[in-house]
Amino acid sequence: MSDRSSQGAWRHRRVLLWVTAAVVTLGFLVALEFAARHYGEPGPITNQLKALVLAPKPGPLYGGLGLMMVVLTWRQRFIAAGAALGIDGVLLLVRWAVDADMTGGHIFGTGALWVMLGTAVIAVTRRTGPERVLLLKGVGLGLLLVAARKTGDTWLFITAKTRPTVLDQYVATADHALGNPSWLAGRIVEATDPFSSHLLQLVYGQLAVAAVVVAIYQLRNVTVERRFPSHHLVRTFLVIGLLGPAIYMLFPVVGPVFAYGPGASGTGGVEWAAANLWPHTPLPVTTPHPMTYDGITPRNCMPSLHTAWAVAIFVHTRKAPRALRLAGTFWLVVTLAATLGFGYHYGVDLIAGVVFALTIEAALRSLDRGWDRPGILLVAYGTAVFTALLLSYRYLPTRMAAHPELSGPLLVLAMASVIYGYVRTTPRPAPRLPSPRPPVEEAAPEDATSGEQEGPAPTPTPAPEPH
Repeated sequence: MSDRSSQGAWRHRRVLLWVTAAVVTLGFLVALEFAARHYGEPGPITNQLKALVLAPKPGPLYGGLGLMMVVLTWRQRFIAAGAALGIDGVLLLVRWAVDADMTGGHIFGTGALWVMLGTAVIAVTRRTGPERVLLLKGVGLGLLLVAARKTGDTWLFITAKTRPTVLDQYVATADHALGNPSWLAGRIVEATDPFSSHLLQLVYGQLAVAAVVVAIYQLRNVTVERRFPSHHLVRTFLVIGLLGPAIYMLFPVVGPVFAYGPGASGTGGVEWAAANLWPHTPLPVTTPHPMTYDGITPRNCMPSLHTAWAVAIFVHTRKAPRALRLAGTFWLVVTLAATLGFGYHYGVDLIAGVVFALTIEAALRSLDRGWDRPGILLVAYGTAVFTALLLSYRYLPTRMAAHPELSGPLLVLAMASVIYGYVRTTPRPAPRLPSPRPPVEEAAPEDATSGEQEGPAPTPTPAPEPH
């Protein structure tokens, strides 16, 4: 009786947790919607509803569909994919007939959203019990990926509107401690263009695709086991994307190509830059000040979330097959090169991004397996290091630039200490032992001479009497 009552209480708490998370998420989306509309732009809810009719970006929607299909059988997957492509094909003909705007390659994607919503309807109306719960979890996972993209876009828009001044001069001064790596990487990319720029842009722009591939591999057994693993990459990705923009609001930075260069991607410009120095002229060490910037360019530099997401991919591929491990390593290295080489980030942003990612990953793993003392200490230590990094960038940049031989190694050592703590705290996979052989049954001594016959022993024949 006590076991049943404890199991019922655990289920009740779990239901309350999910309901609370859903209410908080809905409230957060509504708040973002009102904030975006206050500045004259549609929010994430409006943009998501528009995607039911208008042509959206196909990547996030089909990525979400791929994640949802981990709960389906192979036959159901083919049906879902075919239905999504068929719907997009019909809508493409309709949009072409009415001469709808399809600029930017926004042609497919609505079909994937319709299939996910249709699967949710099937789960509610045609499924019961654990099957319904599993199917709804799959739909929720796919829609979360889509909503995260819409939410991120709105967050970036809000950072540009609510933070008119940026702290790039502080970060650029602190970056002298590392030798201004973005300036060096920018010149290398320029010297090896166009090969390097095409490769870096491909990897940098398709980070979400790499994450979906790794997540699908981690969730490959959901259909067979009928349950999700307790921890996977999608959780880390979503938490990084949720918490990162909050740091953007506290520490607004636009990046060296915008603050000290000609801008990029049609935003920013020399008229807003402190000086046109990136990447050829080393930045002079001066007393930093907050500077005004435009209301368009996102303040999405500190910390580097591209670095944090690439670190998460790298961490989650360590137990994967060799090809996926190599791909995770390649994606991490090239992403770091792209963030610096394109002038999107300073070197100190990358250090903060690594610490940020590992601290979140450690917290999620501790939440999964239980909060023990090493996990609590690691999360507290990572949080303290991350806070100390931001404070040093803001209040000690000139001293860091004046003593790079001391401050540079200290920055790297602080990051390395968090990496070391994570490696020591995270349990390693158990070694694969050879399968035990079945014991060989030895014949009993009395059976060795008895042959294969069973039953009573034969009656001995009496010897003939002597004559």
